[in-house]
Amino acid sequence: MPQATGSFEVQLMPQPGDDPALGRLTFGKQIHGDFDRTSKGEMLTAMTSAKTSGAYVAVERLTGTLHGRSGSFVVVHRGFMSGGDQQLEIVIVTDSGTDALAGISGTMAIKIDAAGKHTYEIDYALSD
Repeated sequence: MPQATGSFEVQLMPQPGDDPALGRLTFGKQIHGDFDRTSKGEMLTAMTSAKTSGAYVAVERLTGTLHGRSGSFVVVHRGFMSGGDQQLEIVIVTDSGTDALAGISGTMAIKIDAAGKHTYEIDYALSD
């Protein structure tokens, strides 16, 4: 299965809400590396009284070029933090690929290092 790697910068834009434990954000990313261009998404968060626990879900459309193939696709995020232990699952939505990325499937991983640098890995397959 091919793998794409690189880095990205994210801009989070909190949206108004009336419950401090529940948040809604829009976000955009500038993506560099084997996938190059941008993404836009929507995120919902749940915070708890413990700073080490919470959850988020997000839907994101990535648009750009993946190993020379241009198009877009959608991923869904599901993240949990419990007592500081983190779990994150990001899956490419079936049939969401467009143009030269039609038929894409796979998963994505995000890592944030101690300095705050964001990196990604996309493991994918393309049906032709």
